[in-house]
Amino acid sequence: MGSYTVWSCLKHIPQRLAGVAMVAPVVNYRWPSIPKSLMKNDYRREVLKWSFWIAKYFPGLLHWWVTQNMFPTTSMLEKTPANYFNDQDIEVLKHTKGFPMLTKEKLREHGVFETLRSDFLVAFADWNFDPADLPDPFPSGPEKSPSSVHIWQGYEDKVIPFQLQRCLCHKLPWVKYHEVPKGGHLIVHYEGVCDAILKSLLLGEDLPMYRPKAVVTEH
Repeated sequence: MGSYTVWSCLKHIPQRLAGVAMVAPVVNYRWPSIPKSLMKNDYRREVLKWSFWIAKYFPGLLHWWVTQNMFPTTSMLEKTPANYFNDQDIEVLKHTKGFPMLTKEKLREHGVFETLRSDFLVAFADWNFDPADLPDPFPSGPEKSPSSVHIWQGYEDKVIPFQLQRCLCHKLPWVKYHEVPKGGHLIVHYEGVCDAILKSLLLGEDLPMYRPKAVVTEH
């Protein structure tokens, strides 16, 4: 959910950044650069559209629904995890007590609910720019900048489609795209992946991750 902030920093204050690494960053379906062919049959787009509308115009109703006890509202993440996570993600969740801020108890706290709601609205609202239009924030000069931008994505991510991430990175050749072949949405929790992210960002190490050659770019 922090991708809006990071992309905004890359746009407005790149000179203040030493480097960037985003893990399964949000992709906003409102970006003009996303081909219609990639969105046409993506059910996530409709889910996000309705979720955004309810969160924006009926926050009180949303807060009541996610915290009330009259009807069964077990989190969809807990009720049908296979819809959102691959096998490795589910193994991670078995050793985790869930997402602390998404429990019903936490969501009853107004501050927690409003924090999540506002982050969601910002991430999926109309941005005043499209990341695909950004120039290289660390262009080559007399002395090559050691700074770099990385995006890490799981090939089996069911929350953020890898196709959208590939498309964006194809338009931004200065982004170093790392795709974890059997990775889901929780790749940052996989053994060795967090270390790989830091080594790639801080030491510039080339890692044995799959970088696709072909992407869909038609509109």
